[in-house]
Order: sequence, then C-alpha cells, then structure tokens
Amino acid sequence: MTYDLLVLGGGPAGYLAAERAAHGGLSVLLVEKRAVGGVCLNEGCIPSKALLYSAKILEQAKHGASYGVKIPEASLDHAAVITRKEKVVRTLVAGVKAKLKKNGVTTIEGEGILKGRNSEGYLLAVADTEYVGKNLLVATGSVPVLPPIPGLKESIDNGYALTNREILALKEVPATLTVIGGGVIGLEMASYYAAAGSKVTVVEMLERIGGPLDAEIAEALLVQLKKKDITFILGAKVTAVGLGSAASPETVVPSASASMTGVTSASVIAYEKDGRTETLSGDKVLVSIGRRPNTSGIGLETIGVETERGRIPTDDQGRTNRPGVYAAGDVNGVSMLAHTAYREAEVVVNHLLGKRDHMRYGAIPAVIYTQPEVACVGESTESAKQKGLDVEIVKLPMTYSGRYVAENERGEGFVKVLVEKGSRKLVGVHLIGSYASEIIYGAALMLETEMRVEDVRELVFPHPTVSEVIREAMFEFPIHEHRE
Repeated sequence: MTYDLLVLGGGPAGYLAAERAAHGGLSVLLVEKRAVGGVCLNEGCIPSKALLYSAKILEQAKHGASYGVKIPEASLDHAAVITRKEKVVRTLVAGVKAKLKKNGVTTIEGEGILKGRNSEGYLLAVADTEYVGKNLLVATGSVPVLPPIPGLKESIDNGYALTNREILALKEVPATLTVIGGGVIGLEMASYYAAAGSKVTVVEMLERIGGPLDAEIAEALLVQLKKKDITFILGAKVTAVGLGSAASPETVVPSASASMTGVTSASVIAYEKDGRTETLSGDKVLVSIGRRPNTSGIGLETIGVETERGRIPTDDQGRTNRPGVYAAGDVNGVSMLAHTAYREAEVVVNHLLGKRDHMRYGAIPAVIYTQPEVACVGESTESAKQKGLDVEIVKLPMTYSGRYVAENERGEGFVKVLVEKGSRKLVGVHLIGSYASEIIYGAALMLETEMRVEDVRELVFPHPTVSEVIREAMFEFPIHEHRE
C-alpha cells in the first residue's frame, strides 16, 4: 500500500500531524521508535509537571500556617510521586493512541529508516518491511546534548550521570544532586529534587540562569530558587565527570584525577571557575545543557534531504529542499518547544490539504514550571536592544492583583512589558509568579494580533485574577490620544 503521508516520529509534531492529516482524508502511516507521545509525553513535559505539582503541594502544605491552615507535618513520598507520574503518562499515551486509531492512522512502533525513493514515493523501512509514501514528514525530535566531557559517557553508562530520561524515573531521591546546566530542564529538576530532600547544586557555564530569559526575570528567579536552598555555581565550566576516591584516584578520568585527590565521595565532578579547578562530590549528576535535533542514522542522505549543523532547514510551510518532504518539531531546530511542534504540524498538514497557512515564530510563549513560575513571549530587554528596537518598558509588581495578594503571603512576582515606541505595539511580555504559565497565552495573542497599549486598556479582564496585572501595566505607559 502507498500512503498519502508517512510520518517518521510519534512525538507532538508527529502524532498531531498524523491525526490531523487522517482527519482530513489522507491515508497516514506513523512510525515511532520508542513510544507514541515522544519525549514530551513520556520523558519530558508531562512527567516533569507531575513531579513539580507534587512539590508545589508540599510547599503549600509546609507554609499552610501563613494562610490559617495548620498541618503538623508534611513530607513527600517520592515513590508514590513516581507511581502517579507513570499513571499520568499511561493515561495520556492511551488517549493519543485512541485518537490516532479513531482517525484511521496506521501506527507502528519500531525503528524507521529511510531507504530512498521509487516511482511511487519515499521508502521507509521498519524491520524487514518497506512502506511507501507520496509525502513524508520527518518529526524525529531531539536528543540530549552530551558534550565531550572526560568521563561523562562512562558515568552515563554506569548510572552515575543521568539525562532527562533517567532523572524522571529515579526510584529513590539522591542525598545530593549536581545539575550541569541552568536551563529549563535543569532548573525544573533542581526544584523538584530540592523539594524532595536532595541537596542540589546547579553548575552553569554562563553568568546567569535561564538561557534566553530576560535578565531581570532570570535574576529574580535565581533569588527565589536560592531561598529554596538550591546552590548555584555560575560562570563555571565542567571539565570532568566520574567515579573515584582518595584511595584510588586513578579511577577518576585522567584529566581531572590530580584535582580530585583527597575527595572521599565515590562520585565527583570537576569544574573550572575564575581560573581555578574545583570539585564537587555527590550521589547523582543530571546533564541538562540542551538538546539537539535527532537526524543522524535515519537515512536522510538516501533521499537527499539537506541538513545544517544537524538540523533540517525548512520554509514557513515546513518544506525541506526535497519535494513532498517536510520537517516539524525539534528536528528543524527553530523553536524546540512542544507547542511550537503542534503548530508546525498543523501548518504542514494544511499545506498538504491545500489550505493557505504559514508558520509564524514571533509570538511563541515559553514557560519554566518552577515555583514561582516564569513565562515570557516576544522580545526581552536584551533581544530588543540587539535588534535595534526602540522600546518603552514598564515593570509592575504582581501585588497590583488582588488575587495575587490573597494567595501569596510573601510573593515577589512581577510583570514586565515592552512596547515599541511610535507604534505603541506590545513586543514583549515577561512574568514571574503564580499562574504565569496560564496567563502567557493571552499575552501571546496580544503580540500575534499586534495590539497596542490603547487596545489592551480597552479589554475587560476577569476580576480578581492575576492576569489583571498586564492590563494594569498598560496604564503605567504615558497616556496618548485615544485612537479613532
């Protein structure tokens, strides 16, 4: 059988594209190597949020007395948290599979390898069977970046060092956890395991956390996480990861063994900061310095698909350099977020179905689900400056919201809004505080529709809600004449 569309990869981009295409009347084959739902559903977005919600409940319980709720003792049962996480994942995976089946998608769990093209279409082999598709969507996602740090590969092999996959499946809470990387994954897992009882240290190469976060938001988050007894070592480069002891320093990777002499723990990492080499001892290490597109070993070369530094370049309709071949999700390396992948998948399918559509990346929100939450969309102060945008900036405490004050005894959140001078259009919104993840979509809509300060002032926000701080911020900008 020749399918209208072959989908290689069953993560957010792949499974949604398969579902939408089949619903639109196309015959679709979806091939997923590990588990339908991809990293996001099985080893990333969803399971991490299940853990973080348990940590949030624990924190609320511990501070209940401030709100008139007295709880003698609150503790976290990590094993129960993991059991619930697995239940959540099973439920959602089953739901995705059911929707694919309902829409008539043929799903195969196995490793798919591209084998070229014949007169009917593109060839995709799974085990000993070849399938043909008139069109092909590559949605193979991403994999963790594992830099050539001495001892890292061996540490992953022996279970000392972990990636996002293993950290979400730990059956026991490590007494000490070192996190390499202060990005989204690193910060979220640092937050959970600190709440669960680990002594957590985050080692970050940059002088700040949060990667592309607005600098003020990043600094505010750093302050809050330090209050939760998370230690941060910034501006530090990890030079070795390994196992060793004072009795047998030779068991540590050679390049760092000298600096590790005298370390009594069975596990250590070495890092350089300010020209000096230091060491940390600990039970587990999480490597979370980023992800890269997963394009190697899938046979792209057999069909002539071009790659650029490991990613598949696409146009605004998801098309690659080969006719009928599309790419969506992390594999194109543009915006490595699940919600971006969903939208890219829809654009690809709409193009296949003959509907006008194109991908826009200017108003894609991003969230860090720590406690407090951080969310942002559009330009930061730094990116606006780099692009030469002339902007006005307003920063307003979350305490301008009555609900925020009612629910946050010691809240220190704020909203930061960037507006382009002249046009008065919103170009960036950043929040740190409760409900930030649920509010940011509204800000994204404002940017997407090019709303001006005056437009937002005329919107009616529900009261009392935390989202009202965005509207309140609009009245902190200078008053201009009312629009016609």
